[in-house]
Amino acid sequence: MVTLAIRVVSYAALAYLLLPLVVLIGASLTATSFLAFPPQGLTLSWYGRMLGDPTYVAAFATSTMLATAATLLAILLAVPAALAIARFAFPGRDTLSAVLMSPLILPHVVLGAALLQYGTAIGLTRSFAALLVGHVVIIMPFVLRAVLPQLTDEQRSLEEASADLGAGPLATFFLVTLPQIRSGIVSGGIFAFISSWINVELSIFNTTAQLTTIPVKLFNYVQYTIDPTIAAVSSITILVAAVVIVVLDLTVGLDVLSERR
Repeated sequence: MVTLAIRVVSYAALAYLLLPLVVLIGASLTATSFLAFPPQGLTLSWYGRMLGDPTYVAAFATSTMLATAATLLAILLAVPAALAIARFAFPGRDTLSAVLMSPLILPHVVLGAALLQYGTAIGLTRSFAALLVGHVVIIMPFVLRAVLPQLTDEQRSLEEASADLGAGPLATFFLVTLPQIRSGIVSGGIFAFISSWINVELSIFNTTAQLTTIPVKLFNYVQYTIDPTIAAVSSITILVAAVVIVVLDLTVGLDVLSERR
């Protein structure tokens, strides 16, 4: 009886989470010029309108390139930082950790304004590089926070054993350390990519009419127009996220996320 009740609650929770997606996709198929659910007629014209608009295509491309590049850079920076914080005792270690984690609690609007002012002083504004720097700053803590718990004392013993057997630092990292922290890198990378993809508050400070991300594009669009194009764009975004998860499962394997830490 208890098992049945748990299953019912689980299915109800799942249905509650999926319902907004059903409404969103349904609204993107309506034949009316306004958002409506249930859809009044079925049409794919709003998807065609979105794909036929070069500004939406460019925004999708920018968001994809930006999120991918920012996630890769965040991983390349967060993993060495995590190793330094976990493996070495040095003055200011706790302060460094707090500073690197601070974007998790600081409002992104504040960070965006600060980066814009600093970028203006050094000539790094309104460009892909400026967006990339800002996104790396805000998503790096996700990777760092996911990798740090993986660097346990037991793992350090394995690294020392590897060194005792004659393996060099690079061989020890790639053959011993990296497999142990892989689940942290994957999970942190997923959160980092999603956070970069959906960010509006920081991105809006360094976008232009020619260089904009899809969340900023939608933010500007809904200020003047509300039509099913918004639902179509959002549905495509959900599809992209689903494709990314499937690709990760086929290449890396999402079972690494359930590995014991």
